[in-house]
Amino acid sequence: MSINIKRVIPIASSLPKRIERLNDLAYNLWWSWNPEAINVFSKIHPVLWDSVSHNPVAFLQQVSRTLLNRVANDKQYLDLYDRVVNNFDSYMGEKETWFVKNYPEVTAGQSIAYFSFEFGLHESIPAYAGGLGILAGDHLKESSDMGIPLEAIGFIYNQGYFVQKITEDGWQETSNFYLDFNKLPMIPILDEKDKPILISVQLPGREIKARIWQIQVGRVPLYLLDTNISENSSFDQQLTAKLYTSDLETRISQEILLGMGGVRVMRALGYNPTVWHMNEGHSAFLSVERCAELVRQGKTFEEAKEIVRKGNVFTTHTPVPAGNDKFPVWLVEKYFSQIWPDLGLTREQFIDLAKEASPYGDQFTMPILALRLSERCNAVSELHGQVSRNMWHFLWPDRKVEEVPITHITNGVHTFSWLSRRMGILFDEYLGTEWRLDPSNPKVWEKVDSIPDAELWAVKRHQKRKLMRFINDKARAQWLTGEVHPVQTIAAGVLLDADALTIGFARRFPTYKRGYLILRDYERLLRIINNVDAPVQIIFSGKAHPADEPGKLIVQQLYRAIKDHRTGGRMVFVENYDMDIARHLVQGVDVWLNTPRRPMEASGTSGMKAAMNGCLNFSVLDGWWHEGYNGKNGWAIGDDKTYESDEKQDEMDALSLYETLEDQIVPIYYSNRSENGVPTTWMRWVKEAIRTLSPQFSTRRMVGDYVREMYIPAIKESEE
Repeated sequence: MSINIKRVIPIASSLPKRIERLNDLAYNLWWSWNPEAINVFSKIHPVLWDSVSHNPVAFLQQVSRTLLNRVANDKQYLDLYDRVVNNFDSYMGEKETWFVKNYPEVTAGQSIAYFSFEFGLHESIPAYAGGLGILAGDHLKESSDMGIPLEAIGFIYNQGYFVQKITEDGWQETSNFYLDFNKLPMIPILDEKDKPILISVQLPGREIKARIWQIQVGRVPLYLLDTNISENSSFDQQLTAKLYTSDLETRISQEILLGMGGVRVMRALGYNPTVWHMNEGHSAFLSVERCAELVRQGKTFEEAKEIVRKGNVFTTHTPVPAGNDKFPVWLVEKYFSQIWPDLGLTREQFIDLAKEASPYGDQFTMPILALRLSERCNAVSELHGQVSRNMWHFLWPDRKVEEVPITHITNGVHTFSWLSRRMGILFDEYLGTEWRLDPSNPKVWEKVDSIPDAELWAVKRHQKRKLMRFINDKARAQWLTGEVHPVQTIAAGVLLDADALTIGFARRFPTYKRGYLILRDYERLLRIINNVDAPVQIIFSGKAHPADEPGKLIVQQLYRAIKDHRTGGRMVFVENYDMDIARHLVQGVDVWLNTPRRPMEASGTSGMKAAMNGCLNFSVLDGWWHEGYNGKNGWAIGDDKTYESDEKQDEMDALSLYETLEDQIVPIYYSNRSENGVPTTWMRWVKEAIRTLSPQFSTRRMVGDYVREMYIPAIKESEE
């Protein structure tokens, strides 16, 4: 394409020349996983920094010139600023990256296109719902750190997900908000005339156009589609308004735009990716578009399909039906009847690409489309791999279950996005700098045992006090609105005690995650948390999807228990869960609780974030914990099996939960204290968790696995 593309970073603020590079830093999310880069903004005006949700663009637009002039003449601040800018330039200019060192044979232009319905990058860009988006965001950050030649495609949702408010009765109320794109760290993609570059897709009776925004994630560009433009109808302007609508017409339109439109974005911007990675089935229509391109070049559909398959990678993230999109055949006919003739296919041949029988008639299932048109497919944990091979075995009826071509790459988390600053400093002192160079190297983490118990305990206490202040500040702000009942302020956490054993439970609230399980024997729970000599407190947070009535009932059930005066304020709910709340929780609590109904938790990642921060996991042996648990680095709820009924599993898991709390967790935390109050046995468990789990469940290991097992083989095969 001959079009000239302009990527111009806006000027967020009129900055003093001495610190003008703050603008460059603001428009690259590299700052978000570098504590000193965060400080270079926050130190100017800490209160304002918090009030804008740690958004540097909005911050620079609002901060006073007086304050900017002051720091521009402050030697201490300028030393910090110069150090950050130099580190940023060195990072962006690095030539000998991990990828270049390990795969010098990969040529310029051979890249990976990574498609995802959502990206959880930072709380200042609230266009994510949960684990899928956070995982995608961490994948981009690690790809940047490793120098992977990767570009990403998604949507920018002008209404984000939703704002959660909990009523006095515990009911979740939701409201929309509207993002001001001019206040976000992203730039428009323009042509030589400063007009937005648009891509389009054909839908029945109409053409949808979308403009393109770019967020720079370190070295990785993320391109986001936006249909809220005048060229579209009012209905189509709403296609990129918010996440996870239940309306099927909207949903199939979104997925056509993401998949087919995303390919067109790549072409419009001059990319020719060798590998196309579908992060869940939402983007599977990209394969239809790629096949159509090849058919137009003279290939038959079968020839095109084989070429496309070689370059496709598909990651399935959940066995939960709601997470595997299906469309009725009549709807697919409506949207694709003009497309399958161009592919040289009949209606039946096209539908067969993703057909799944159901009691309600044949369905067109997006994961099936991705599986059929991808050479390499993976689940996100070892156990999830087994579940997925059983789940999709019917697609390969002539093979044994274990031969179904779905492998696994267990999820990981981006170490530097989730590790507390204090813990990082402690690791620097006792592990050396090697842990920063390769956080997936187990040998580096063996040095954790050399950290003095007292110093590690001091960091943990600091992080817990920080969490309590954070929760208290939120409760105070809520009270100051004058819109809440006094009991809601108690429920928000004003009575929390930094000396008490603190458990965290924070995630989405679908029924399979069993947020209610800890309430099963309520009287027993009250005895546990109100033990005068060994009190326990539990912090809950999370959202139920607005259309998930059973999930909202679980939130209500929890909240009503939390309001009960008999809890003594030791159970709290922090509303409107986001990445900022998550970061404080995984860094500050002592125990991370996870109670999914096995084997529905494909992986989970929150417990990985907690572990690196010295928090001990207490979880059902599902997802990642099935691999991570060794009997010395945390605790298991129940045993390694699935029961004949949900009721029986709930009964047995609840019993195990209470017994483990009473007999193991609470006694270990409060006993064997040194003269200065350090729980020595507890710290042995903490060190074991940090040492064994931090390297194994880092995105450095995860992305490395994708490169070795998926990307490089796909590149090599595509060259043949």
